[in-house]
Amino acid sequence: MLKLNLKIAWRNLWKNKGYTLINILGLSIGMASCILIFIFIRYQLSFDENFKNESRIYRVITSWTTPDSFFESPGTARPLPAAMRNDFSQQFDKVGAIQGGGGIIKVKDASGKESIKTAEDVQYADPDFFEILDFKWLEGNPRQSLSQPNTVVLSDEMGDKLFGDWHKAVGQSINFKNKLDLKVTGIIEKTPENSSFPLRIVISYKTYQNLAGPELTSWGSVSSSSECYVLLKKGVSIEEVNRNIPQFIDKYYQKDDISKEGHRFQPLKDIHYNEELGNFANKVISKKELYGLAIIGVFLLLTACINFINLATAQAVSRGKEVGVRKVMGSLRRQLIVQFLTETLTITVLSLLVGCVLTEIALPGMQSLFKDHISFSIIEHPIILVFMLVLVMLVSFLAGFYPAMVMSGYSPALAIKNKITANAGGLSLRKILVVVQFAITIILIIGTLVVLRQMSYMREKPLGFIPTAVALVDIPSDSMAITRYHTLQDQINKIPGVLSTSYCSAAPSSDFNNESNFRYNSTVNANFQANTKTGDENYFKTFGLAIIAGKGLAKSDTVKNFVVNETLLKKLNVINYNEALGKTIRVHGKTGTIVGVVKDFNNRSLHEPISPIILNSDKESYNTIAVKLDSKSILPAMQAIEKTWNNVLPEYVYGANFMDDKISEYYQTEKIMGALFKVFAGVIIFISFIGLFGLISFVATQRTREVAIRKVLGASTVELVKMLNGSFLMMVFIANLVAWPLAYLFVSKWLATFTYRIEVNVWPFILAMIISMTITLITVSIRSYKAAVANTIDALKYE
Repeated sequence: MLKLNLKIAWRNLWKNKGYTLINILGLSIGMASCILIFIFIRYQLSFDENFKNESRIYRVITSWTTPDSFFESPGTARPLPAAMRNDFSQQFDKVGAIQGGGGIIKVKDASGKESIKTAEDVQYADPDFFEILDFKWLEGNPRQSLSQPNTVVLSDEMGDKLFGDWHKAVGQSINFKNKLDLKVTGIIEKTPENSSFPLRIVISYKTYQNLAGPELTSWGSVSSSSECYVLLKKGVSIEEVNRNIPQFIDKYYQKDDISKEGHRFQPLKDIHYNEELGNFANKVISKKELYGLAIIGVFLLLTACINFINLATAQAVSRGKEVGVRKVMGSLRRQLIVQFLTETLTITVLSLLVGCVLTEIALPGMQSLFKDHISFSIIEHPIILVFMLVLVMLVSFLAGFYPAMVMSGYSPALAIKNKITANAGGLSLRKILVVVQFAITIILIIGTLVVLRQMSYMREKPLGFIPTAVALVDIPSDSMAITRYHTLQDQINKIPGVLSTSYCSAAPSSDFNNESNFRYNSTVNANFQANTKTGDENYFKTFGLAIIAGKGLAKSDTVKNFVVNETLLKKLNVINYNEALGKTIRVHGKTGTIVGVVKDFNNRSLHEPISPIILNSDKESYNTIAVKLDSKSILPAMQAIEKTWNNVLPEYVYGANFMDDKISEYYQTEKIMGALFKVFAGVIIFISFIGLFGLISFVATQRTREVAIRKVLGASTVELVKMLNGSFLMMVFIANLVAWPLAYLFVSKWLATFTYRIEVNVWPFILAMIISMTITLITVSIRSYKAAVANTIDALKYE
């Protein structure tokens, strides 16, 4: 029976090759898009899922609350891990600290000659961290390998890079920052790409404790690179731990500071999806975006299924005699339903095969967009095969069930006499489906237009400084390098095309944001924290920052003077900025005088408001030299800068990037979403309009004789085209009216995630209507014009 059904299905599909091609094209593109979206979502949901005690692992988050703001950081005060290990011993099995950092790694060969010199990110971790997160150890173990200072653990990949073969690495030494010789005591397996912990070089935490300054015991200074993880005891709930946090804060923080400080515990499974807090891998995607992608996938599939239903129900009339004869010959309705569903299943399977080919073609582009290795291997990930099987069954049912019910329900007598017509209910359903299909299309068009406008706004919005043509060149900060700072800066300033240079800890807007308590005008600590940055006397000139009161920083190697921004003074209720000049500020244990006020600038992305900022000079904290370049001489100037840098600092590794690129990285997620919206909006538009073309083709075929009679009676070609087009244009117009309020809700909610955003106006909605109506007009006019100019004799000669 199945063989017979398949044979009949194949004959019917071959008989209507044009409509079959339209259905396969629409379904295959829709299914390929769904497969791509599923592969990506599966990959993102796989982050950090292989740790043994995942449900009991939490990261400690620090928060600051003021009457008008709330801010969180993944960092903690340096003394916190030891304090929590002591105070929460009844609730936590383990408390582990990890500190981010970086520097120059050098390795010597057997003859004592330097063989490798490379700049690498490193982490300092204590043994407990590796007992919380169970990385695979190839050699050594946490307690033996990281319990002593000046020891280091490498990933097998890094072991191969530094020593040729990781098996030879243990027992060897590497030099770090030109001042520490670290003994390799263990090897861990390379962390997978779907991990928030890209550990390649892990130095013992005791080494960091020996290097750290006063902040090691300070509860008032928090860096986002200082993280703490905890492992709950079995049977202990995080709510129970939270009840003890107020007591912990009272014990360790000063009373005048704690009105704003707090802690919470972030589950391990949330780390990859929290854009505000981030992680060491800098790989974050919010679950809202994953939900958005899933909804787009559903829209794509729904649009393709609507195409199928519309064409199948439209064709149902032409298959009336077939149904009548089958019923007269004894076919039961359920047998007819099975036959029609078999046809749908055949088309769906063919569409899936074509969709798999399209997926393979599109996969490299998706990998390039997301900068991740996304695999389409059903052997490696059997869940993909399960998804495709479910997809086939779901599409076959959604697209085939209603047409099968309609066609199997025809009266045999009327069907054989060919008196079956499209009933009003069926016609109304087709119109509703077309409206739904185009409403989805229009929502995506509006969403795409708004996303692109917001991205353009972010690129063009003044940030309070000038990021164009500013190179950020990494510099070492050890004592030997500091003695050469003046020479390096002097020589770079002489390079043609270099307009100015400035040593600093970070650019005005950067990922490096150190929040600290401070004291203003010898009073108690302020009830909010300030973002602290350091720079030399050229900082304001190099970045184009505007001083609006007083003056900039004077030439100095140590903290003497401070410049603050407008936001800080506003939060201190200082209205006249000149009144702040001469007042003292104490921050990081150092006291100085306010000499100037800088105009507000965005120190983070446009998702966030401007922070209170304190700037000062401090030679020991510099890690960047910013170079303002003539935009016409960037390439030769950068080549000369690298050559100069290597001449002055030959022991170190050169590294540089541009301010524009760093700012662009803030909006990587928005860029990806914008690209996806453009691609999938284009796909849905294509699917919708090939379906529309198929539907108008069938309608035109059904009304061939009517068109011919009207033409004989004097109707013009334009009138005939208007007659065939009218209902379709009206349906698309109604789809716009349905889509507008839904699109408005969507774009308003998305824009609300930005502190600085465009206003939603009517133009994206009008433009979406123009686009949809224009493409509809062109699509249906091509086919209706062909019907209107057909030879009337061919249509009427059998009447």
